[in-house]
Amino acid sequence: MIGEFGEILETRPGTLWLKFRATARRGRRLLAAIERRLEKRRSRRRLSELTDDELRDIGLTSAQAKAETSKSWFWV
Repeated sequence: MIGEFGEILETRPGTLWLKFRATARRGRRLLAAIERRLEKRRSRRRLSELTDDELRDIGLTSAQAKAETSKSWFWV
């Protein structure tokens, strides 16, 4: 821990800020990826609640809807 603090003090001005920005960028990308997967999960859940008539309105069969809703939430 002390070694790390000493290294931080010895870094050039701006270097720490660049590292922080890069870490923040990675964090935002990770959160965006998680949000996309959760949205797919919500969509699949809604799809599973549709009636046969509603599925026909959007051009899907019950078998297609079941195949989609049976996918893992992590499936892209």
